[in-house]
Amino acid sequence: MTTPLRTLLTLLVLQLLAGCEDTPPRPSFDAGPPDAGPFAWDGTYTELEEHGDWVDRGPFAPCGFDSRDASSSACEELSRFDVSNCAPAALARLPQEGIYLANTRDERRLEDGGTLISTGPVGFQLRSDGGPSTLFDEPLRFRDTQDGRVSLIGTNTRLSLTMTLVGCQTPAPDVLTGCFASCRRGKVSQHGTFEAHRVATWAGEPESSGGLTLLSERHVAQGQPVDVYVTLDHAYVVSLPYQGREGGLTVFDVRDPKNPILTASISLPGDNFWNGVWAWGNALYVASSSRGVLVYDLSSPALPVFVRSLPTGAFGAHTVLVDGGRLYAMVPNTGTYVYDVSQPLAPVLRALITIPGDFDSGGPHDAFVYEHRLYISNAFGGYGVMEVTDLDDVRYLGLYPRPDFGFAHHSAVGTFANRTLAFEGGEFHSSHLRVLDVTDPARIVKLGEFRMRPVTSIHNLILRGTRLYVAWYHEGLRVLDVSNPTQPKQVAHYNTFRESDPSRGDSLFEGVYGVRVPGDGHVYVVDSSRGLLIFNEL
Repeated sequence: MTTPLRTLLTLLVLQLLAGCEDTPPRPSFDAGPPDAGPFAWDGTYTELEEHGDWVDRGPFAPCGFDSRDASSSACEELSRFDVSNCAPAALARLPQEGIYLANTRDERRLEDGGTLISTGPVGFQLRSDGGPSTLFDEPLRFRDTQDGRVSLIGTNTRLSLTMTLVGCQTPAPDVLTGCFASCRRGKVSQHGTFEAHRVATWAGEPESSGGLTLLSERHVAQGQPVDVYVTLDHAYVVSLPYQGREGGLTVFDVRDPKNPILTASISLPGDNFWNGVWAWGNALYVASSSRGVLVYDLSSPALPVFVRSLPTGAFGAHTVLVDGGRLYAMVPNTGTYVYDVSQPLAPVLRALITIPGDFDSGGPHDAFVYEHRLYISNAFGGYGVMEVTDLDDVRYLGLYPRPDFGFAHHSAVGTFANRTLAFEGGEFHSSHLRVLDVTDPARIVKLGEFRMRPVTSIHNLILRGTRLYVAWYHEGLRVLDVSNPTQPKQVAHYNTFRESDPSRGDSLFEGVYGVRVPGDGHVYVVDSSRGLLIFNEL
């Protein structure tokens, strides 16, 4: 899901544990039909080069920072910024409020004569209502946005990082470019240019399109909602702790999707960082960062009852998935635990799967099962494929790496024109949708992609036939027609992010986190501020 991994070490083991007989795998409920094409595609394509998530377009603005003879307070010395070629008249028209996400670009010369270009995300919020303006979701130390000047200084306490942003130009409405400098422990660590977008505006795009209609909306009082699963006429929403509020599980009766009814709010003492959820039979499985997998009895769907926890080591479980009578629990820095759930309330551990040869990756973030193969979004280690027909003979089949050390986050897999395709998304700034031909996992090929604004991040996605439903953080819910997977086309959207929503901040991880399309004619979405949103299915 969304929170940064606490370390980038993975334990490279392949431990196959004895257990009861496996249930033969079946196609995942979140996969496409056995063959979703050929409606607009005959299976031919041109292989696309992989350039990574972020595409370098050169310096963002004609300004600079003088790092010579830098003192311990250099980043806070505004006189070091050269803004002589900037446009103060345009800056003077910049609104005095708004939530912005920015990409930074740092360019430096190497000793061998080459050039190293690095990028990173940063967010800031300008307020004009008397509330605190922020950088890194912390109150600004300095703000000057008057008379054609834009100067912001803030500190990321957790990273001991001080950053200054100085505006230069406004190349488009609600877009600001300029220069930045960051310092750690009294030394300049980076400096260069930035491009910031006010994320609650979409260049004239309406709130919704394509007939996607909001039927109802329910606030989730527990923490920050991040995932949802729908079964037995109830929606089960899990949350992370946020701004002093404990996370946990919130249950809604959704028999009337226009009027969901809250039936339960649940958390456990000292354990409420719950990031993923899935159901199977009369059991609900919750990914807990503390206890691993939590098992709840759904005999009374409105009031789940805690049964047991399945420990997964020091890092707990980050996401969960059930397919073919197996429960998969993805554990950061460790691997994927596999349980037999032929008795849903009494899972039996069968295997611990890791991708061989993968060091310093962060481990599995999420996974998908399709036609006896496990597709692992292995964080910084790439997108891997394992053969899991026989858990006593798990085999590594291939990997799709990232050239920019990008983050593999989530995917959905289906069959199109007799080819197995993965719709794969990353996380962090500029993360977007890739379409990969995984028919031969030993040679995975990119054949299509779909991007939104470079400052935002894609998150989770669900494939339904030739429709791909995407939870895209600040970009809201996006529905893509992928009948021609070489050219995904947006057919509907709903922008959920509003600056006026409670507890909105400047983090990259805000907006739509999760989406489910359970086949009951509705789409269920969780937004980090607005809670549970229910739409009609297209």
